[in-house]
Amino acid sequence: MQIHILSVSPELMDSPFAHSIIKRAKEKGLLQIHVHNLRKWAINKHGQVDDYQYGGGAGMVLMCEPLANAIDELQANKKFDEIIFMTPDGKTFHQQMANRISLKENILIICGHYKGIDERIREHYVTMEISIGDFVLSGGELAAAVVVDAIGRLIPGVLNDETSALTDSFQDNLLAPPVYTRPANFRDWQVPDVLLQGDPKIVEDWRHEQSLKRTQERRPDLLQ
Repeated sequence: MQIHILSVSPELMDSPFAHSIIKRAKEKGLLQIHVHNLRKWAINKHGQVDDYQYGGGAGMVLMCEPLANAIDELQANKKFDEIIFMTPDGKTFHQQMANRISLKENILIICGHYKGIDERIREHYVTMEISIGDFVLSGGELAAAVVVDAIGRLIPGVLNDETSALTDSFQDNLLAPPVYTRPANFRDWQVPDVLLQGDPKIVEDWRHEQSLKRTQERRPDLLQ
């Protein structure tokens, strides 16, 4: 899978992709991440990629010309399966969306900044608009990193145990059950006996029951 990211602050993406699971995915050759500085396509020698809004108002807007030129150049040899714009007014990101995107081969993520991007880019290029929650960040870079992490770990071969992703919260509209590790007794805090008796079917049933209970208590909306 190839992921291209357009950003006016590409340095913000350095750390999220240099560690842990995403780092291993890149080292295995299963995931390629290319972060592009939008200022490469600036309209002048001063690196300008933004301008004032028509009609007035506070805040700058990322311009049509650099974005369109960047997208055209990046997909000149290979068309993107999705062009995603990170924006607070997009569809809220969830696990099922991550599953669907992880099946794509080539995607572009546009990181919004300032007051956003010229609406014409959204109308003529963007195929999917994503929000990671009902709040506003200084730019779309951190949101893009969240999306890349969520979809990257779903690519076959990225996780050492591929069944791990299948038991994550939200995969079946349920929250994950409680988990425990050694020692079995710590400060008289005991691991449930059902997890120590060795019958996989009983353990599976208990975990499902606990998932239902936790979801009902914490996220009953998921059960609807």
